[in-house]
Amino acid sequence: MTSVLRLKAKLPTPLVALADLAYDYWWSWTEERVSLFSTIDPSRWQACGHNPVALLEAVPLERLWQVAEDPYYLNRLRHLVSQFETYRREGHSTQRGNRAPWASQVAPQLSPDRPVAYFCTEFGLHESLPLYAGGLGVLAGDSLKSASDLGVPMVGVGLLYRQGYFHQHLNRSGWQEEHYAHCEVNHLPMELVRDEFGQPVTIKLDIRQRPVRVQVWRVQVGRSQLYLLDTDRSDNDPLDRRITGQLYGGNPETRLAQALVLGIGGVRMLYALDIEPMVYHLNGSHGAFGLLEVALRDLRYSEADFEAIAAQVRQRSVFTTHSPVSAASNVFAADLIESFLGGYWPHLGLSREDFLALGNRRPDDPWDLFSMTVLALRLSGRANGVSPRHGEICREMWQALYPDCTVDQVPIGAITNGVHAATWTAPLMSDLYRQYLGYDDPTPTSDPSRWSRVDAIPDDQLWQRHSLLKERLIAYTRDRVRTARHSRGEAADEIAAVDRLLDPQVLTLGFGRRFSPYKRGELLFSDLHRAIRILAHPRRPIQIVFAGKANPADDEGKRIIQRLMEWCRHPALRDRVAFIEDYDMAVAKLLLPGVDLWLNHPRRPEASGTSGQKVALNGGLNCATLDGWWAEAYRPGGGGQVANGWVIGKANPAPDPDSQNQQDADSLYDLLEHHIAPLYYQRDRAGLPRQWIAMMKASIHSCAPYYNSDRMVAEYLTQMYVPSPGPVAVSSVSP
Repeated sequence: MTSVLRLKAKLPTPLVALADLAYDYWWSWTEERVSLFSTIDPSRWQACGHNPVALLEAVPLERLWQVAEDPYYLNRLRHLVSQFETYRREGHSTQRGNRAPWASQVAPQLSPDRPVAYFCTEFGLHESLPLYAGGLGVLAGDSLKSASDLGVPMVGVGLLYRQGYFHQHLNRSGWQEEHYAHCEVNHLPMELVRDEFGQPVTIKLDIRQRPVRVQVWRVQVGRSQLYLLDTDRSDNDPLDRRITGQLYGGNPETRLAQALVLGIGGVRMLYALDIEPMVYHLNGSHGAFGLLEVALRDLRYSEADFEAIAAQVRQRSVFTTHSPVSAASNVFAADLIESFLGGYWPHLGLSREDFLALGNRRPDDPWDLFSMTVLALRLSGRANGVSPRHGEICREMWQALYPDCTVDQVPIGAITNGVHAATWTAPLMSDLYRQYLGYDDPTPTSDPSRWSRVDAIPDDQLWQRHSLLKERLIAYTRDRVRTARHSRGEAADEIAAVDRLLDPQVLTLGFGRRFSPYKRGELLFSDLHRAIRILAHPRRPIQIVFAGKANPADDEGKRIIQRLMEWCRHPALRDRVAFIEDYDMAVAKLLLPGVDLWLNHPRRPEASGTSGQKVALNGGLNCATLDGWWAEAYRPGGGGQVANGWVIGKANPAPDPDSQNQQDADSLYDLLEHHIAPLYYQRDRAGLPRQWIAMMKASIHSCAPYYNSDRMVAEYLTQMYVPSPGPVAVSSVSP
């Protein structure tokens, strides 16, 4: 019996449909996502990490019958089930008259049997499935959701990390401590893939001269599927069982083993399931070994040599590179590659030197590190960066791999990242858009004409919704900070002081991302005296909420967090600065819609960034360096147009990091003190900041139609998967 059937057997008959919804993450981007499961038992919903399967398994039968007798709840459930069935049915439709999905009209050659195989080392679908660390994983999750909405046949290929990414705890000195929690996979919204005899589907590959057996789990994401590879089996060596233990954990040997499981194992898994992808898309370089496995399979049915087969593989492969710094690429020493893959390359008809050359930036250098990015570029026919500026940087960075090309001719394009609007638009804002943008779908994405109607939203209603989201964020932040102080055993007066932390009437900034030195999370406090003067201004105060983790091996990132915690305790700042521990998607869904202004000021260059896009969807404003996606999206205003945010510093960086930090800090201080705060506190007789609200509307209708994952996936489809002679009609992209 499958997990879904077991859950159905427990539920009262009127609630049986909840099992199907619980095992499909489609529910997480519907209008009912806030209350569908939480209504059943709010405290258990929080305790189980918003996991609908764990909730339904834990709720007493008596409570389930109480819900089953509630006609209001049952009407909501029937309505949602009807939407769900229609959504799934239209996903399999091929006739235009039956609302065929957009993708089937544009690229009918793609099908569930010949899909896009999307490889990524992390996937951020929802906080209940902790298989992500940050932006890369959330981007992958948003891509699967938009592929589902647009009807793009896509299967995700990833790893099932039994301990996921680490949980963050800050001790009394403010130092980050990490701990891992074991995932109870049998209580997660996923199914172990079994064959016709009921046995788990497994594939085998050799790692460290040992056979490793890998089982497969399936996660349903609307019309898309995510397959997760798992080595935690009793018939594996204890060391091999831990290969898929932690995301970004372990030593280079573990990370290389994970790359082998993801790439080679992922391709073998697809063939074991009778899935023959039309396109292989590597989102990041971690799955690059998979293209070697594709070549190996083609070699078995051909008399051609590796070079000829590699040319065929390139026709079916797409690579998206994310890092703007070559040194940050995923690299391994040659002897480590040899110890893991020494028995593999003879099957490809390659010598040791030829194989290593595939991953060496300088093939004639025997000491060069084996780069997964170089391997992915050499075996992918189409490659792209994640913003126009990032594309330029990548062409410069990797020109050496294309000696016959000038920099402009290097075949690396650009498709700007986007975010899944239905996931990242707060329900309060979605409801407002539904009322005033003149359509049924609460989050249209790529139609500029619809989003231009944002100007029709009454100022007072937009401000009221935004203010409610801000109050919710502040209440949540206080609760999290209070809990953290309790857990650290802080004094009673420190815990009581949380009641004064943050003020809903004060201009609120947000900063949430990985704490790495190049992200410059402490930039606001470069000059502490000036920062205090600005944040503690008697008439125009400012407050800020921080969230984010440092990599466990990044002590400098941890020191930045520690300094932030010191500023949280500073007598002049203690009510104006807050830090939310253990940043995840649940925190982000409250932080991003709840701030007035989002700060993003990494040291240049940045690939893209997407957090500011989520802020803009909810009417927040961005203040960022002119880099990544913001270099495209920023509108300075003038000529009758309203600006949609602010730019920190100059477009061209200073010659050295210290000068750059000083220049950008001075710019940020000047903006906050003389432009941003005065505008925010400029109110009319009704108490509304009319000019600020005008910028909010400009932010929404300038960013929402383009910086979304529907547009992004559509561009991948028409430019990379199935290139067409003309540009994609973005305005026609709709579910």
